[in-house]
Amino acid sequence: MWWDERVSARVRRNLQPTLTYWSVFFSFGLCIAFLGPTLLDLRCQTQSSLSQITWVFFSQQFCLLLGSCLGGVFKRTLAQSLLALFASSLAISLVFAIIPLCHNVVVLAVVMAVAGLAMGCIDTISNMQLVKIYQKDSAIFLQALHFFVGFGALLSPLIADPFLSDTNCILANGTANASSNLPHIRKSLLPHHPGNLSHYDLPMKGMVVTRVSYAFWIMPLINLPVPIAVFFLLYKERMVPCFNGSSHPLLSADELALETRPGDKDELSTAAQRPHTAAGHEDLFSCCQSKNFRGVSFTYFAVHITGALVLFMTDGIVGEYSGFVYSYAVEEPLAVVHKVAGYLPSLFWGFITLGRLISIPVSYRMKPATMVFINVVGVLITFLLLLIFSSSVVFLFVGTASLGLFLSSTFPSMLAYTEDILQYQGCATTVLVTGAGIGEMVLQLLVGSIIHDRGSYSFLVCGMIFGCLAFTFYALLVFFHRMYPKPCPELDEASPEKAAVPEDTGQYQR
Repeated sequence: MWWDERVSARVRRNLQPTLTYWSVFFSFGLCIAFLGPTLLDLRCQTQSSLSQITWVFFSQQFCLLLGSCLGGVFKRTLAQSLLALFASSLAISLVFAIIPLCHNVVVLAVVMAVAGLAMGCIDTISNMQLVKIYQKDSAIFLQALHFFVGFGALLSPLIADPFLSDTNCILANGTANASSNLPHIRKSLLPHHPGNLSHYDLPMKGMVVTRVSYAFWIMPLINLPVPIAVFFLLYKERMVPCFNGSSHPLLSADELALETRPGDKDELSTAAQRPHTAAGHEDLFSCCQSKNFRGVSFTYFAVHITGALVLFMTDGIVGEYSGFVYSYAVEEPLAVVHKVAGYLPSLFWGFITLGRLISIPVSYRMKPATMVFINVVGVLITFLLLLIFSSSVVFLFVGTASLGLFLSSTFPSMLAYTEDILQYQGCATTVLVTGAGIGEMVLQLLVGSIIHDRGSYSFLVCGMIFGCLAFTFYALLVFFHRMYPKPCPELDEASPEKAAVPEDTGQYQR
């Protein structure tokens, strides 16, 4: 076995919740990737303009960010977490089923906003729960978690593809030219940048002939086992109001902590009897309360901020590269054929998924800090080579695959590294998830504006700048890590708060 018996024992005792959190992240991936390829058919369904329908992107992304900020609200107890995950995964299934019934673009935007809130809650809660269960062993399980979001993101477009319209899905006079450009328009749709396609004249009135509804009815059937799995975990934990499970609840991480700290058993049982609100892993608004800042050093804030800034840059690169690589490829000097250029986003996401799969065993042997260093340096070198060989179509494909591979494990590795620095008592998960979400939205908007003003070559220049900034912020994080105060064993033994630590970090807190 490529991991030790201690980790294996912990996995066996937490197998069901671990598999449940992984499956919920599959729902996240399934929902995050379908909108791009289906947006033109949804435009026909709602009989709206391109500029109107592309703002549906914004409603999903903005509410995803909002849901990530609010996700920690449901993290105070296991019951709240599981109920929030059940509601979120069920909401995603319902959204898929409702989308074919949305014949107004405003209604569709509201439905996608609900999906965004659900995705944000899933993102924050699933990451937090795995960190709380596995603590210093969490890196490998976070890598697996993010593999499932990549798997869902790959599967979703594959389901939709057979049902997408090959010609314009609103039949009206004079649509021949628009129909011939449809594959190019589909791949050029960019979130928050409806102006990029304003020169295409697509009809808004006529007979709607899209078949995309079938894809949206298949997706909830595929996703339905996920809320069922969460409900079953609720049942096993005896947290379903109408049912009293006869089986014993799953072994809590508190009990796991007792296996390695048997002397704390009496203290832990005493602490469990009094009301408790976890000191760390709160929602973003609770993290910002002044009472959490008393007596902490400036390095506490620096670790949170620099960690979030690294993910702001790297997740921003993921968003801007996947969104603009097609547009960059079809412009001069490369002038790649539209059909060939269409493989670039798929190649990018495919290697992100492959990289996350490879990172699962690698993360057990390699420290999270080392993995993040390799990632940011790899991103920097890849962009440098893309700039040097900017006229090579072959290297664009090689660089796209390389970039996906290096970016794949950055988020889970950074999360594990930062939580480890803070001894699992800060607000790292909430802050990092929020920083990553803001970066993906803001940098995509920024790069789109720059490309519009400066031309397609600025796409790679921006990526190089963001890569340099990511490396700089990572170097600052390592610097602040060295300055961060280490816990004193003698003081820790005498601390009256010691008994609360396993309860906060081990979790299955009821």
